[in-house]
This record gives sequence, C-alpha cells and structure tokens, in this order.
Amino acid sequence: MVEIKKDSELAAMREAGRVVGRALVEVRAAAKIGVSLRELDDLAHEAMKAAGARPSFLHYQPVFAPTPFTGVLCTSVNDAVVHGIPDGYRLRDGDLLSIDCGAELDGWHGDAAISIVIGSAADDDLRLIDTTAAALEAGIAAAVVGARLGDVSHAIGAVGRAAGYGIPADFGGHGIGRALHEGPALPNDGRAGRGVTLRHGLVLAIEPMFTAGGRDACRTDDDGWTVRTVDGSRAAHVEHTVAVTDDGPCILTLP
Repeated sequence: MVEIKKDSELAAMREAGRVVGRALVEVRAAAKIGVSLRELDDLAHEAMKAAGARPSFLHYQPVFAPTPFTGVLCTSVNDAVVHGIPDGYRLRDGDLLSIDCGAELDGWHGDAAISIVIGSAADDDLRLIDTTAAALEAGIAAAVVGARLGDVSHAIGAVGRAAGYGIPADFGGHGIGRALHEGPALPNDGRAGRGVTLRHGLVLAIEPMFTAGGRDACRTDDDGWTVRTVDGSRAAHVEHTVAVTDDGPCILTLP
C-alpha cells in the first residue's frame, strides 16, 4: 500500500531520520582499521537508545529471510552488496564498507546508508562510491511532485549504466513510514514516465547499489541475508529517506 503522509507526520519522520543520520556520523567516525563490525553495531545501538529510538533492523524478518536479522546495522564489506550481518570481522586497510542504518522513533522509521573506504583508498573504489552517491543525488532530484516513480528509477540507473556498473536487479528502494518497508517498490533502474505519480507526502527510501564488475546478478550467502556480487567485485550502497513535497524533495535522514 502507498501511504501519503500529513505534514505533521513528515515532521515526526524527520526526527526519526535525525537519529539515523547522527548514528551514521558516529559509526563512520569509529570505522577504523582493527575495529570489528560488531563494535560498530554496538555503537549504533547505544546512539539509538540515547535518542529514545529502537533499531528498525534488529529481529526484522521479511518474507525472503529464513531467520530474523541479528544486527542493528547492515555492514557489507567489499563484495557484499547489502544485508551484511555485523560479526567479529575486524576492518582491514582498503576495505570498502557499506553501512545501512534504520531507526524507529515514536512509531516512525528512518533509513539511510553510506559507503566508505577504511584506511588507504583505491581510486577504483572511490570512483564507485562517488558514482553511487551521484546516482542518489540524481534520484533525489527526480523525486518531485507530478513526476512518475519510473523517473526516479531512470535517473538512478542512467548514472550507473553510464559508468559501466552493475545494478542488482532484485534490490532497490521502497516506501517508508510506520513500517520500514512500504509501497511502492523503487527499482534502481527503469523507464521514465512509468509508475505511480509522485504526490506531496509520499516518502521514499532511495538507495542506489552499484557493483564494480558490471554484472547485475548477485548471490545470497548461506546465512540467508548477505547479498554478494557473483564475480567477487566490490559494491557500494548509499541511501536517504526522502519526502516528496510541494517545495521539492526533502531529505529526512540528515543529522
């Protein structure tokens, strides 16, 4: 179901988004060589509790998952595209780390993601991250009243395809609000002029995911969650929760 939010509800979602944005700032600052993914997860959990929020991802079990998710964050390293489970892995120099964070405050969810390189960064990794971020900006810019959902998908996909990157076909953005995942589904590639018409009060989690190897196919680990590139190439993932408004797109997950 596609739910249109009232302005008061958008304001409440902005508060949830701030929790997510601030948690990501803290986690990003702490993500150093030798730090474990579980330590980053604990840090995010403490940041949420201090804000009176709860993790959106912890114990979450959508229909595709065989078990509930066991982390507060999704921490995806190198060839992991999304849904990496935080564990005892300690970050190494040159790792590409994508961090996805969701929080619920007063019944409303926020969802955002960043990709960073730990320590020394290879030029190819920086280009991948920068291109994924540029696709996010293009998608946000297309999220205006009167546009179609396909316009957002097309804007994202055009950036990735022009760079020669793969775009995982079965993963993308989504509506968000009182539930972490609401309608409509938002593919990261598509045809302009198609899909639902965007209205004031529609809130979307816009989240480009690109793979350096240029292949769209991915595989899922035995844990039932972690999605990886089939060729072992690296991946990047960035995301913001964005409200469509009469005044233009409004990012709700800034700190």
